Amino acid sequence: MTDADGGFSGSDAQRSTQSSGVTGIDLVRRTLEEARAAARARGKDAGRGRALPPPVRRVAGQRRSWSGPGPDVRDPQPLGRVARDLAKTRGWSAHVAEGTVLGEWSSVVGHQIADHAIPTALNDGVLTVAAESTAWATQLRMIQAQILAKIAAAVGHGVVTSLRITGPAAPSWRKGPRHIAGRGPRDTYG
Repeated sequence: MTDADGGFSGSDAQRSTQSSGVTGIDLVRRTLEEARAAARARGKDAGRGRALPPPVRRVAGQRRSWSGPGPDVRDPQPLGRVARDLAKTRGWSAHVAEGTVLGEWSSVVGHQIADHAIPTALNDGVLTVAAESTAWATQLRMIQAQILAKIAAAVGHGVVTSLRITGPAAPSWRKGPRHIAGRGPRDTYG
């Protein structure tokens, strides 16, 4: 009793469920076990969708053979690939992307912007950038969307969600850890 697509129709599935007496979560468990058994029969690692690694075949008393001319898992791997795989398996990919933004700022945004602005902090997707003058801070605020697009292209989307652009800090008369409240510096020189 199949429908036009070759699958079971709803009433047939209900009849087979009612005749076997299995309902609800038990039906789901049974279906999952059948799917896992079918995957194991095809040589897949059940639940993950990957093929099982080939079994290691060793003859008693025989040494392990060399890898041969083709690529093998025992061959030396490039350090960049190994580091990238380690970061991915340990869940460090977000931290690596953040470090790339801060460490390779000039290659991410370009030398012209990097000569006049430096990143100071990256917290919760907000990148704080200090410009060397108020004019550069204003320019960077105007091209903020382009800077975010360059960062997303270099390290991926979602690493930097917004920019906080600051100009140079004003000089402060406040020196040291202690301060007396008041109006600040006054004419005390004469």
